[in-house]
This record gives sequence, structure tokens and C-alpha cells, in this order.
Amino acid sequence: MSQFTEYVEPTWRGLNMRQLKVDEAYLITKNFYHKVTYLYTLSEQCYTCPYTKVKALHPQQTNDDNITHLTTTLNVAYNMNFKLFDYDAGRYAFSNETALCISEQRHLKEFGVYNFTLNANGTCNWDIDKDGVNIYYSLLSVFLLVALILSILKISLCAWRSYHYEEEVLENVAGSGTTAGTVQQRNRMRSLDVFRGMAIVLMIFVNSGGGDYWWIEHAPWNGLHLADVVFPSFLWIMGVCIPISIKSQLSRGTTKAQIAFRILWRSIKLFCIGLCLNSINGPNFENLRIMGVLQRFGIAYLMCGIIHTVFAKKDHLEPQVTWRRALYDLISFKGELMVAFALIVIHLSIVFGLHVPDCPRGYLGPGGKHANASYAGCIGGATGYIDLQILGSSHIYQHPTAKYIYDSKPFDPEGIFGCLLTIVQVLFGALTGVVILMHTDWRARITRWLLWSMFLTIITSILSEFTKESGVIPINKNLWSLSFVCATTALAFTVLSILYYIIDVRHWWTGYPFEACGMNAIIMYVGHTVMHKMLPWHWRIGAMNTHFLLLLEAVWNTLMWIGIAIYLDHINFYYSL
Repeated sequence: MSQFTEYVEPTWRGLNMRQLKVDEAYLITKNFYHKVTYLYTLSEQCYTCPYTKVKALHPQQTNDDNITHLTTTLNVAYNMNFKLFDYDAGRYAFSNETALCISEQRHLKEFGVYNFTLNANGTCNWDIDKDGVNIYYSLLSVFLLVALILSILKISLCAWRSYHYEEEVLENVAGSGTTAGTVQQRNRMRSLDVFRGMAIVLMIFVNSGGGDYWWIEHAPWNGLHLADVVFPSFLWIMGVCIPISIKSQLSRGTTKAQIAFRILWRSIKLFCIGLCLNSINGPNFENLRIMGVLQRFGIAYLMCGIIHTVFAKKDHLEPQVTWRRALYDLISFKGELMVAFALIVIHLSIVFGLHVPDCPRGYLGPGGKHANASYAGCIGGATGYIDLQILGSSHIYQHPTAKYIYDSKPFDPEGIFGCLLTIVQVLFGALTGVVILMHTDWRARITRWLLWSMFLTIITSILSEFTKESGVIPINKNLWSLSFVCATTALAFTVLSILYYIIDVRHWWTGYPFEACGMNAIIMYVGHTVMHKMLPWHWRIGAMNTHFLLLLEAVWNTLMWIGIAIYLDHINFYYSL
């Protein structure tokens, strides 16, 4: 058991080890110095934050075996820095010169016991009394279990289809006068559905806790974690489908006014569904969150759909000149690109030009303890200020990721101002759809997508200066920064290129089980949000204090929704025969 999952001993030298939660460890602090000292800590994730005082350490004469009163519980998800001072420096510690001991970048393991001792001569010792566990054995064991379950499910479904559908297919083929080899397949790019399915599966997994691994959850402020790529991928894929849908409607004789009305109606439905999901814990209008994931979907779809409808043409005459033919997708998309460029200029002008009270111009930080708590109430700079003025403090998200690291105020990562660059991201997706429409050769498609990926990667590198925190515009999902848009769009171009080559060109993979999830993405999203706390999708066993149990519960919920999507796909397949 201990080889693949976290085994927690009941007790160790009088310490109750099972009281520790996920990503927690014990720190035993001993003071043989002649003065009272004070322990300060700082997480590596809290950029430019001051040290925070944890506890006072009183002098002791002997090595006390009763270590319970000397023990502190620490969250060890991130590396930590430690300092000891021989006086009370108030709430925050001062410079390194006044510290007795400094221990930087300590990587502490979950369920470990560590000893930080201040000797009589003022020197410090750091010892590992009990080493922690390897939290990644859980990932391996659950991955093997999921692979086994999906393999069994695939074999069962193939056998079920073969047994139940063979006669129906033959009857339909005979009745239509065709041969079995000419049965029509769905005329669509399977890789798009697979990409969308991968995104919705990852979203459900993340929203289910993701096993409580820090790199799976959203980044506290700057940076890019696994959860941060889900939402922009969805938006980008939505953009890919816009020109394909509009082209199809124009070919059927639908007027642009009718298309615009349909876009408006669908956008309103998305916004209203998102607003209803925000009231899942009670429809209290005094503190109802206005914005959200589906709300931003609705706004971005409305704007991008209308923009492309305005510039779209029913028929495209391919140029005769070679260089114009090679760039015809860009030439036909020039109106949308001009709008995207204008939105970027407007966004950057406001971010770096707007005066925000009690906040330096162009501030992009999380407020709170950031920058040594110099701008405590200034989370998100202009972005946070504009959302606060429009929506009010009671109608924005109250628990941003920065709150738990920086002690920041409420901030809405899906707020109004961030919609400007969200529209830009969806327009990049629409450009991808235009490439699909105008280039039938797979080499031409992949070449253009990878070139755009390289270009946006270079822009990201310049804006972020190859760093997480120090760039002109850091990669930041909360702010939906320009570097974040470029980075996630570049990733989307690359992922679609790979999936398209593997699935649609070479047919090495059918996309199972993600294709079915992509076909039923909206049902999965709404369903898992509504049933987030209900059996059989979610469950609890005791305190759930290990990554293994939390990961198992998250995977169970995700597999349940994958199973529902596969079932819905088979129902559709049955009625299409």
C-alpha cells in the first residue's frame, strides 16, 4: 500500500500524524538560545511578500521529549523560507542582517516531521526527523486504474455495438440502396471534437479538486498551471467553429441579419445559464455574482460572431497570383485582424494609462502582501478597478486564488474588462476556422497553424521576458493578460495540429473517449456544476486527508461524466441508423 499511495502512520513520538491534512507537515522548533526568538516563514509562491510571523520560541534548557508544544503545522505545497529573530519585529520581519538564522528554499514533504533548532551560540540546525511521502505514487496508481477501466469499457462497447447494431445497419443499407462500404460518416473534423472533449474532461477533473495537487489547480497569480489552459482552449475552439457555421448558413441562403439574431439569442442563453449556475447556493440578489465562465462565453461569442458575420463573404474567389493565393486566408480575414489589433491597443492603453486610486499606474500585481504590502487594496490594477466600479464589490468573485497566498481582496477572473482580450483569443480561433475552409490540403493547414504558434510563442517570450514574475506583461490568467492570450493560443494551435495529424490525417487514433465528450460538452459542464455535491458523482470517506483519496474521488466523478457522454453518443448513433 505505501509503495503506491500515501500511508499515514497513526502516531509518531506522541504526534498525531493523522491530524495532518493534504500538503501538511510538522515542524518542531527548539530554542536553546538565551532569549525569546520568533519564527517567520515565507512561501516561494508569495512573490515580493514580507515574511509572516508564525510563533514565539521560548528558551529551553533540555531536549524535551514532549515535543507536542514545540510543534507547528505547516502547509508544504510550495517551497518555504524560514527566519529566526531575537526580538519581536511586529507583524512582519525586517532585513536579513537582523536575523539570527536564515533557511531558504526548503522543500518539505507531505506528512514529514522536521526539526529547526536554534543553538545556544546562535547557530541553527535543520534536521529531518521523519521523511515525508512521495505524493506522486498516487498519480501512477490511479492512472493505471483508469487505463484499465477505459480499456474494459471500450472492449465492451465495441462488442455491444457489433451485437445490437449489425442488423439495423444492414437493414438501413439495404433500404437505401447502398452498400455497406458507402455508409456515410460524419462530415466534420474529429480532432476538433476530441480537443473540445479533452478540455471539458480536464475542466471537470480540475473542478473536482484534481487530487489537490498545486500544479493542477489555478496559479495563485502569475504563471501557468494545468487548470489555466482549459478555459482559453474552450474559447479558442468556439472561435474555430464560428466561420464554419456562418459559411454553412450563408451557403443555405440565410441572411446576415438572421445569422446575427441567432448569435444574439444563443449568447443570451449562455449568459442566462451561467447566471443561474452562479445562484446554485441560493439566489440572493444582494451578493449574486454577475460574471462567470458561461457569461464570458456568451459575450465573446456575441462579439466575435457579429464581427465575422459582418466581414464574411458567401463565396470566395481564389486569386490567381501565387503569393496572394498563399496568403488568401489572411487577406480575407483582414477585417477581423484589424478589430483584434484595435482591441489589444485599447486594452493596453487602459491597463497602463488609467489612473487607479492608491495604485501605481500600470500595476499588474495581486495586491495584499505583494510588494511588501505596499498596495494592499490594489488587486489587478486597472482590471480589478474597472470591474469593481461596474459590478460592485458584492457581485464579483469573492475567493480568487490570490486570496490564499497574498491575502488579497475579492477579484473576478471572468470579469468584464478581461472580455476585450478574450474576444481577441476567440478571433484567433476564427482564423483557424478560416484556414480550414480555404485550405483543403492537410500540409497547408498544419503549416499555417504551427507558424502562428511560433509567432505567438515569440510574442509571449518578449512580453514575459522568459520569466514568471519580472516581465513587462507576465502570463496571468486572472487578468487575461496579452501574454496569457498569446501563450494559450500558441498551445491551442500546436495541440490541434498534433490531434489533426494523428486523428484526421493518419487515423492512428479514433479520439476515444474524448470525441463523445466533445459532442456533449455543454451537457457535461452544466451537469457537473449542478451535481457538484451529490451522489453518486461525489462522495467523502472520513477526513479525506491524502492525495490518493482526493484523486480517486476526482477521477471517479470525471469517469462518471465520460460514461454519460459515451452513452449519449451511442444513443445518437443508434437513432442515426
